[in-house]
Amino acid sequence: MSRNCAFVYSEQFLQYKFHDDHPFNQLRVKMTYDLLCTLGALEDRQIVAPRMATDDELALIHDRSYIEAVKAAGRGELSEAAAQNYGLGTEDTPIFPNMHEASALLVGSTLTAVDVVLSGAAEHALNLGGGLHHGFRGKASGFCVYNDSAVAIQYIREKYGLRVLYVDTDAHHGDGVQWAFYDDPNVCTFSIHETGRYLFPGTGNVNERGLGAGYGYSFNIPVDAFTEDESWIAAYTTALREIADFFRPDVIVTQNGVDAHYYDPLTHLSVTMKTYRAIPKLAHEIAHEYCGGRWIAVGGGGYDIWRVVPRAWALLWLEMTGQADVSGPLPDEWRERWQPLSPVALPLEWDDPDDLYPPIPRKAEISEKNAQTVEKALYFIRSQRPAR
Repeated sequence: MSRNCAFVYSEQFLQYKFHDDHPFNQLRVKMTYDLLCTLGALEDRQIVAPRMATDDELALIHDRSYIEAVKAAGRGELSEAAAQNYGLGTEDTPIFPNMHEASALLVGSTLTAVDVVLSGAAEHALNLGGGLHHGFRGKASGFCVYNDSAVAIQYIREKYGLRVLYVDTDAHHGDGVQWAFYDDPNVCTFSIHETGRYLFPGTGNVNERGLGAGYGYSFNIPVDAFTEDESWIAAYTTALREIADFFRPDVIVTQNGVDAHYYDPLTHLSVTMKTYRAIPKLAHEIAHEYCGGRWIAVGGGGYDIWRVVPRAWALLWLEMTGQADVSGPLPDEWRERWQPLSPVALPLEWDDPDDLYPPIPRKAEISEKNAQTVEKALYFIRSQRPAR
């Protein structure tokens, strides 16, 4: 069992809170942490306290005027008109007190994970508080104030000089990270997500391949609504294996949104815990095959915080640490502790039942369409191969 892993965690992650009714709820991180502790799968020595990102670090990606606007917003000193210009004070990204400090901590947490791995102190590191992939250079978007993954990737490029493969399995397209490195041949981005025809942010088409020197280093697989495990896993596995072999990264950064699950209230996909076992398993293999084990993982979306997120994110850590064979009942102690707070019945088992949802009538059509999308997404790689 591999224990050379770091789990970046602080209860201060809960300070990133828009309001009580907002779907983005960092209680899910605490619930995952508690599940792992209850299971005995997280040792004290593996837990690493995060730090806050500095303004200079945030400015690796974000405009300084935007950083100052976020600070002012958190103090209640930003006008409504100015806030709207920066994507703040919207329904998705409302202003809350100390917004800058809470957001900078999440970025610093991902930078902490980066340094732990790239200094050699740990082989893998997980920061479930991160994964805010929609943040732009000068604008908040989609629940994301600062883009921790983009800052971390630029930090890796400047401090360590390594080539980065960014893998995003959130149901929403990883737009902020993609656009930040769209012209950079040293950063390869791969996002598999629900098609933007139905879902925010509406981007992530197969023809978004990069720009200039970065052309051919951006990959997108927009899967059809109601995609199930078999099709999702096939698309992800085929694409990631070919992309990794093409790019041959020095380090892999994965964003692990778990909102493609059937229970998620904001998306239209139909995957189960089978997918959330498969995703980190392959990422783990890629890290060792190409990156000397260097793997930094962050959280992301996931809005059924009771039935989905703790199990899926716990499985991510268990894969990292060589404990992924867990199955059967969830710990009674954990369920009893959290059930009084949950509006729904907590799951009894690690895995979902086979009859979790009714059969999807268009299954064959959806699977065929997704396979065609994979072909289109990988055309650039396959066209570079010498003819036999």
